[in-house]
Amino acid sequence: MAEEQQPLVNEQAVISRFGALRNEVNQLWQKITELEMEMNEHNLVIGAIEPMEPSRRCYRLIGGVLVERTVAEVLPAVTRNCEGLKEVIGKLGEQLQKKRKELAEFQMKYKIRIKGADESTEVKESASQGQGVLVRPAEASSA
Repeated sequence: MAEEQQPLVNEQAVISRFGALRNEVNQLWQKITELEMEMNEHNLVIGAIEPMEPSRRCYRLIGGVLVERTVAEVLPAVTRNCEGLKEVIGKLGEQLQKKRKELAEFQMKYKIRIKGADESTEVKESASQGQGVLVRPAEASSA
């Protein structure tokens, strides 16, 4: 936090701070994706056991231990877990938006351009048009 208060003078410090911000954005994005997959699994379980009769036996994995319960006991617990995951994903989403905004402001402040960013969009556009041809630069092909 002390870095944010005083301006970064050293080019290496700017680069390392930018890399740290990008890393934080990537970590938040990965965590959100992981939790969304877990929430989807919870929704699948809820969809599978909801129509069953409440007294039916079912098994639940808790902390690496498989326990036997009834649908009536498991369904509310899985539903609560799913709701908790939704809340956490929402909070992480807010953090991600703030961090992306901070990264964009930092990038604009220090006029940071990422090498190959323009080239990668051209490659994506040509790939989406069905052209899968790669061309070497003229100097490389003459060697």
